[in-house]
Amino acid sequence: MKTVELKQFNLPSSPGVYFFLKGRKILYIGKATSLKDRVRSYFSNDLIKSRGSRIIDMVTISDGIKFQETDSVLEALILEASLIKKHQPEYNTLEKDNKSFNFICITKEDFPRVFIRRGRTVDFEKSEYKNIFGPYVSQAQLKEALKIVRKIFPFFGEKSGSKMYEQIGLEPGSVGKTEYNKNIRHIKLFFEGKKKEIVKQLEKSMKDFAKKREFEKADKVKKQIFALGHIRDVSLIKEDSVNAGNDFRIESFDVAHMQGDYSVGVMTVMEDGEVKKSDYRKFILRTTRRGDDVGGLEEILTRRLKHSEWRIPDLIVIDGGIGQKNRAEKVLNEHNMKIPLLNVVKDEKHNPVKILGKADLVKKYKKDVLLINNEAHRFAISFYRSKHRKGSLLK
Repeated sequence: MKTVELKQFNLPSSPGVYFFLKGRKILYIGKATSLKDRVRSYFSNDLIKSRGSRIIDMVTISDGIKFQETDSVLEALILEASLIKKHQPEYNTLEKDNKSFNFICITKEDFPRVFIRRGRTVDFEKSEYKNIFGPYVSQAQLKEALKIVRKIFPFFGEKSGSKMYEQIGLEPGSVGKTEYNKNIRHIKLFFEGKKKEIVKQLEKSMKDFAKKREFEKADKVKKQIFALGHIRDVSLIKEDSVNAGNDFRIESFDVAHMQGDYSVGVMTVMEDGEVKKSDYRKFILRTTRRGDDVGGLEEILTRRLKHSEWRIPDLIVIDGGIGQKNRAEKVLNEHNMKIPLLNVVKDEKHNPVKILGKADLVKKYKKDVLLINNEAHRFAISFYRSKHRKGSLLK
């Protein structure tokens, strides 16, 4: 498809969900703050830099565009996830194997809790949750979405009982099971994309309360109806960008020791160009032979990949040359993980001299790779020194 063909589709400037088509086949589904601006961005000259060759291929072979408008970006976010799950478009799912995503989970308790869980779709197939909605790519967007919903329909989160949350209206406080579960049903309908059904139910409730002269309850419902019609999702709008990076996660691994003593390993993390220290991890090497850097890398990678509850990275960065590269690829293959790998090769003074791996990834993420690799080295040395000091004191 070419840019000149866009006019025929009469794309509006409102939020919604768009579909790239090949005949009747849906190739790709996305959400937008402005359908017109978002779809037009797929025909910009720098698309290959921002989204890569796969999306260029999708745009090239497509021959049609459809769209569905929504009242807010929040509803576009929810509708997108629902439609992707339903249709499984080729260009949405092509690279999703072994990746983890975000899900809204509702428990089976008398007073169900609502919270976000991260994992792979398969992790939720036999779960004990009553309802699961997703997958969603961006955790930041989903958190903002849940905040908006919670202000309209207060619920108990993963850790309930907060007086502050009750005071600001995010938790219901002392409420009966019947009334509380109405909120849960409305939340469920909202994440199913059935806002009109919620409004219809609320309008009926408001009229019933008014007939019973329960005006305070009727006014509360009226405010919920108003809130649903005037969702303020500015926080989601700023997230909605073709260059957003889809929560791109880089994990870097490094080993530190002195002549084999106090061998340790670390993992450092970067998401969307920012280090994420809360996800850093330390490993005391227990099975690796003294001084075996390659074996140490194998141990920490193996132990890391056993943690299925941790989000799978989009890119792995390691120190060293071909030996480390081959060993890391061996571990990934053993775990059926198709994760791109980049090696930072250092000189005698531990200065980076080149990066081994796919040229397009090196070009696109060079700055981030060098930063997170350096951060891994710093973190590993710091951990090693801490272990060494404690070991020396015990001698």
